[in-house]
Amino acid sequence: MRDLQFKGVRRWLVAGSVILAACSDGAAAPGRSPEIINATDNFQYQITDIRAYSGSQTYSWQNTGTTATVNQSASITAGTATLVLRDANGVQVYSRSLADNGTFSSTAGAAGTWTIRVTYNSVDATVNFRADKAN
Repeated sequence: MRDLQFKGVRRWLVAGSVILAACSDGAAAPGRSPEIINATDNFQYQITDIRAYSGSQTYSWQNTGTTATVNQSASITAGTATLVLRDANGVQVYSRSLADNGTFSSTAGAAGTWTIRVTYNSVDATVNFRADKAN
C-alpha cells in the first residue's frame, strides 16, 4: 500500500514539474501578488510591488496565430524592464521597454509555442501586460 501511495505522489510531482517548466523558468516571480494566466492565444502578466529586483522570467505560450497584440500598462519608478517575444522558430518578433505603455503589434512569425521573456534590471515597479493572438 505504501509503495502505491509513493507512486501516486511521484506522478503528481512529475506532472507538476512538467507544468512548471511549460509556464516559466522556475524562478520565483518578483514582487507581490503575481497573477499570470497562460492560455492558448492569451497571456496575462501582472505583478505588484517589485523592489530593486534584477532577473528574468521566461514563459512558453501557445499562439495559434502569426502575430500578437501586446497591451502594456506598467508603472516603473526605478530601473528598467523589457519584454521580448520570440515565435515558434525562436525569431524575435517583439521587444519593448515595459515603461512604454500602450497597445503594440509584433511582427509576423511562426505559429506554435512562442517564448515570452521579461527581464528586470534594478527595477521598482508594478508590471502589467497582456499578449493576444492578433489574427
